[in-house]
Amino acid sequence: MKARVSVHRDFRIGRIDDRLYSAFIEHMGRAIYGGIYEPGHPQADDNGFRKDVLKFVQDLKIPAIRYPGGNFVSAYRWEDGIGPRDQRPIRLDLAWRSKETNQIGINEFAEWANMAGIEMMLAVNLGSRGLDDARNFLEYVNFPGGTALSDLRRSHGAIEPHGVKMWCLGNEMDGPWQIGHKTAVEYGRLANETAKAFKGFDPSIEAIVCGSSNDRMPTYPEWEREVLEECYENVDHISLHKYFGNNSRDTLNYFGKIEETGRYIQTIGGVIDYVKAKKRAKNDVGICFDEWNVWYHIREEDGERIKSWDWPEAPALLEETYNFEDALFVAGLLNEFIRRSDRVRIACIAQLVNVIAPIRAEKNGPAWRQTIYYPYQFASLYGRGDALNVAVDCPTYDCNAADDVKYLDVAGVYSAEEGMVTLFVLNRHLTDTAELDVSLFGYAKPELSLHLVMEGYDLRVGNGPDQSDRVVPTTGKGVAVEDGCLKGRLAPLSYHVLRLKVQ
Repeated sequence: MKARVSVHRDFRIGRIDDRLYSAFIEHMGRAIYGGIYEPGHPQADDNGFRKDVLKFVQDLKIPAIRYPGGNFVSAYRWEDGIGPRDQRPIRLDLAWRSKETNQIGINEFAEWANMAGIEMMLAVNLGSRGLDDARNFLEYVNFPGGTALSDLRRSHGAIEPHGVKMWCLGNEMDGPWQIGHKTAVEYGRLANETAKAFKGFDPSIEAIVCGSSNDRMPTYPEWEREVLEECYENVDHISLHKYFGNNSRDTLNYFGKIEETGRYIQTIGGVIDYVKAKKRAKNDVGICFDEWNVWYHIREEDGERIKSWDWPEAPALLEETYNFEDALFVAGLLNEFIRRSDRVRIACIAQLVNVIAPIRAEKNGPAWRQTIYYPYQFASLYGRGDALNVAVDCPTYDCNAADDVKYLDVAGVYSAEEGMVTLFVLNRHLTDTAELDVSLFGYAKPELSLHLVMEGYDLRVGNGPDQSDRVVPTTGKGVAVEDGCLKGRLAPLSYHVLRLKVQ
């Protein structure tokens, strides 16, 4: 299979917001308790945070993290998670039919996020609660001192304000499953008033309003239009969510869902433009794709299990084991986010530890990196700078999810600071090697400085506590610069990171 790729220095999509490589963690299953926090574990620090998990998180260089939910937030009382731990109430979490001990709250999580080098993106409860509670939470978290709520935080040991700039106004409010579900107009008006109050406190706050929880919802994309017509001038981003699976074991159709995601983003971009024009607004609203991941391996099984269990504390829930096929899919999806980075300013992999996550950790046992950890890490480390408009000429295929899907999926990023062009290349052909020929226009003296590859694994193979390095990246070979062009052979079902030093 011949694949010609053209990269031009001046053909750029735009500057990538570093927050495109953010994450999400929720009080759900063992994401918090038994994930980032496990007092008594051999790897726990003095505050109960697992150092092995923290190191894996730090190695991802995550810019921001959304917390504490998710469905959990729509019935959450933030006050339950502050003050002396022995006085915190145990509550029932209706979203996941479990008990919440509240041993981790905003101040503890802020401490962990600071150790991890991650900026917090906090969600407020606009389901069972409303504007006043959200406003109080903001004051507790962000005001320096001298008021009742800020002094309360200081009395809890958090002397300095947390300075959170990104605030999610509820979660999936379009979903009938959500505690406090509302119509688009009801929710849009509440989000507008909440955003106004938050910006009255601090105009630099970024307000994120709920869009559709997925593109299969019967209200999509009318929900986005109605919500934005109520709040457009006072919000900065609208959220999108989407999870993926391959129950049919049709690999090419699975990969085609990446194109489906592009259509989702393009559609909501059109809705944003329509509302902006209708309202004669001056501000721009971006997309915050703050929940995305592969979720299907045990989704139905756990969906049934949760209905009958008796309100356990931190149960094992949705602990997906990802395989090599999933790693290839995640690589392609990250490529799509790069290509759509003029619209998608923030994106959060959901979730970070144990629950549909790139990192897993056993109770009293080891932690390990799942297969999807690596493409996520590579995008975060090497995908910062200007997104390039890459032209790809190669064979295509049709599938249920999309037509004319290119077998070779390529995203490009130029970092002027490093003098580096990075190409993220996925060969999704099942059997054919790609004969790669990349023309580089406007770049002088290109030199291949890094080639990482994931290839040669059975699609169903994954990593585990005893096989944590079964599916890992290796140093690539067979690709080189010849006469100013990048040429080589890329095996079928392979993912490559190619970094070129340029002048």
